[in-house]
Amino acid sequence: MAEPKWLKDMNPDEYMKEDFKAEGKSEAGTTIEGIDKNDPDWLEKAAKKVHAAEGSDYVKLDAGLMTVDQLNWMLRSTIGELTFVDDNNQFLWYNRPTDPNYKMKAKRTLDQVGDTMGAVHPNVGDVIPEAKKVVHALRTKQDGHDDVYMPVPTGNLKELVLHYYKRVEDDKGNYAGIYEWVQDLYPLVKYFCETTGQKLVVDPDATTGATYRRNSDPDAKTGASTKAEAEEEKKEEKKEEKPDTTTGASQH
Repeated sequence: MAEPKWLKDMNPDEYMKEDFKAEGKSEAGTTIEGIDKNDPDWLEKAAKKVHAAEGSDYVKLDAGLMTVDQLNWMLRSTIGELTFVDDNNQFLWYNRPTDPNYKMKAKRTLDQVGDTMGAVHPNVGDVIPEAKKVVHALRTKQDGHDDVYMPVPTGNLKELVLHYYKRVEDDKGNYAGIYEWVQDLYPLVKYFCETTGQKLVVDPDATTGATYRRNSDPDAKTGASTKAEAEEEKKEEKKEEKPDTTTGASQH
């Protein structure tokens, strides 16, 4: 993913200390003990142990009253993929798609609920270090940041998958975890352009986004040149067509 500079500059000696085995406890006292966090049946076992509300049970929120069913229905219908990890680096929830055939952009499964961050992320390449960096950055509010934007560079002008990480705080402003929102932004941008009558064009002077600038018109069906390249081609064509006026004057 494309990292912002302030994130790249973080000290690995600090962020690699993040405990992805989740061996501690949540500062809010919400860690459920006595159950293996990586147990594929953690959700059912943990819910039973704490007598969790479910189904038609009501939940009083800070600005509303809803049943567990209503919360589930609403969150499943929310645009984008959401996940929540607590301050002890334990993965506790995601908004499971209602369509079983839906292919998630950041795949999560029910048997992962309750897993440690170390178990959720594959230990290949820089996956674990990069995940630790994001968590530590939000835990410590690195350079004053409470969120992280991480676009996935695909080179496709009709797709921009964004991983957005947001620091979650308790009522006193203490770190309580992270929620992640994953969404392809292109359909939203396309709708905005269609609604306002505007059009996306490539900025030839832009110093960023080179991975995506493969086509000057996102709606074009053909053409791999960028707008800048197309302009250069036009200039060359004009040079070839222009008659040579520096020689042959004596012939007239």
